[in-house]
Amino acid sequence: MEPRAGASKQDIREQIWDYMESQNLADFPRPVHHRIPNFKGAPRAAEHFPRLQAFKVARTIKVNPDAPQKNARFFVLDSKKTLLVPTPRLRTGLFNKITPPPGATKDILRKCATSQGVRNFSTPVGLDSRVQVDLVVVGSVAVSEKGWRIGKGEGYADLEYAMMVSMGAVSPGTPVVTIVHDCQVLDIPEALLEDHDLTVDYILTPTRVIATGCERPKPAGITWSKISCEMIGKIPILRSLRNREKQAGKDVTLQDEPQHLETGCQQMDPLHAVRRLRDPPQPESGSVQGEDVPSDTVYVGNLPQDARVSELKRALKDLSAAPLRLTWQGPQRRAFLHYQDPASAQQAVSCLQGLHLGASTLRVALAGQQKASDVVGGHAGEPHSDHRLAVSDL
Repeated sequence: MEPRAGASKQDIREQIWDYMESQNLADFPRPVHHRIPNFKGAPRAAEHFPRLQAFKVARTIKVNPDAPQKNARFFVLDSKKTLLVPTPRLRTGLFNKITPPPGATKDILRKCATSQGVRNFSTPVGLDSRVQVDLVVVGSVAVSEKGWRIGKGEGYADLEYAMMVSMGAVSPGTPVVTIVHDCQVLDIPEALLEDHDLTVDYILTPTRVIATGCERPKPAGITWSKISCEMIGKIPILRSLRNREKQAGKDVTLQDEPQHLETGCQQMDPLHAVRRLRDPPQPESGSVQGEDVPSDTVYVGNLPQDARVSELKRALKDLSAAPLRLTWQGPQRRAFLHYQDPASAQQAVSCLQGLHLGASTLRVALAGQQKASDVVGGHAGEPHSDHRLAVSDL
């Protein structure tokens, strides 16, 4: 199968997905659209994996969590090698180490290799673990014999690899393997590739082992200009890596980062002070929602009940969205961020969309757009409290 002339990456994805469904080559879960496709013959393709010399000499192997790589995960465990599996969408970290119970039989190892087993038998691997990955397995939607790869379009495999580079967990010579159906191997125009795209060294199909001999350099680290504020907000470990690289003097400017928010951070009050504020003025009956709230103020709601102001401050710093002053109202599970002008506040709202603290997705908006009960008296059912603190020097 060949891609249509002038096809984009998404065109090629759709072509593969449509073909696999129409020819009944797909396996559960279906439909395969917007997934790394599970395919009939995936176990047979995975049988090539332990025969690779790269597998035989590897001690620690990272395998993606998708269904068609289930047997590859089993072979790693059965060979008593260390299996690392990325956390779904990187929400809770980068890797989990899969640790089977003592004396595990092959049947139990097969269960450990399933998505449920990955959840039940895993322990997180931290950023400071000094892990060294010897072999990487990624899923693909399409791949060429030259080693060019197209994923499902969310960029997680590329980002995982780039994060491993930043952690020092992989080197330029670390082999990358993908396991696909034969129909997923097709010519991909090199013009579609970007610097952050991950290439592969071996392609395993039900009928072939392809050594690509790919000489195109793999990502040399995280390309921060390709990372959005929203993605930073959703992936805590990415924020931590960005903070480390920023401290090391690297350019960590994000794709859609407001350029002058950092200047605002540098102009904040130098006093390390915490001071009580008077209650904000109560709106008059019939007033417009939030009209008493300055337009340079941002409302942050749905804070976790156990959230600390230091956690929010750290997240704001990591996103280069630190305000001049922060009003913390923890008992009401909210805070107010005060910026130098309305433009800075609006840019901060855009940058902070999708921000997570713990398991909570925070609500972020200009304070003037919130209901008067949110801004002044709390949500329905929430106790009123006088614990309003303005925290300077963020």
